[in-house]
Parts: sequence; structure tokens; C-alpha cells
Amino acid sequence: MKISIINGPNLNLLGKREPSIYGDQSFITYFDTLKVQFPEIIFDYFQSNIEGELINKLHEIGFSADVILLNAGAYTHTSVAIGDAIKAIDSSVIEIHISNTFAREDFRHTSYITPVAKGLIIGFGLDSYRLAVESVKK
Repeated sequence: MKISIINGPNLNLLGKREPSIYGDQSFITYFDTLKVQFPEIIFDYFQSNIEGELINKLHEIGFSADVILLNAGAYTHTSVAIGDAIKAIDSSVIEIHISNTFAREDFRHTSYITPVAKGLIIGFGLDSYRLAVESVKK
């Protein structure tokens, strides 16, 4: 099974950015832990702060990855284009959020990804990614 993880804007700063919300561990460190926990799964990882690069990556892997775990960051709440890209690909997409966006500002309560995603995992910190893997592993 191949699982691709795509992280959006500011998630390259995990471990440094607002640790009270996002924790103090970098994603790269967490990603290494996921690979150890699930050695039977082929993982790849991509992060960008640029909306078009996220869309290009969805197009690139969206016909070969079994599952895409997507944390689009703030683009979740603003990008119709990312939602359209998900509709255009074959791979299942699970929307991920580290924080509970519904416990935060009102604008974070809207998602252009949720209606086109296979599922949503939200609010469990970095463990949200592990929960997503558990939900789809064969």
C-alpha cells in the first residue's frame, strides 16, 4: 500500500510554530516514526506553502497513490481549486488537521476539502496522521 502525505502552508514550521496549538515535534521527526510504526506501507511526503504546488502534487500522485493524507492548512478554508483537484483524481483523500479547527476561529469551520474527501480526522495533534493510516491500512 502506498500512502502519500501532503502538508500545506506553515506546516514546515511544526515544532516551532505555536507549540501550544501544534506541539513541539517537527513533522519530519514524526514522519520517521510513522515509517517505523507501519513498515509494510510505502510512504512519501511533500510540503509546500504554495497553493499551485499542492494542486500539481495532487495531479501528479492522484492516480497512483492508494491514499493521500492531506493537511492543506489554511488553504482548507479558502481553496476551491484544491477541492476541484481532489474531485479530478482517483486516489482517496483523507483530510487531516492537527488542531480542532471547530474550537478555533469561525473561518476555520468551513472546508472546501471535506465534501470531496473520503474522511476527516481532526484535533488529535500529529497523531491524526497515524489515525488516518490505521483507518485505511489493509
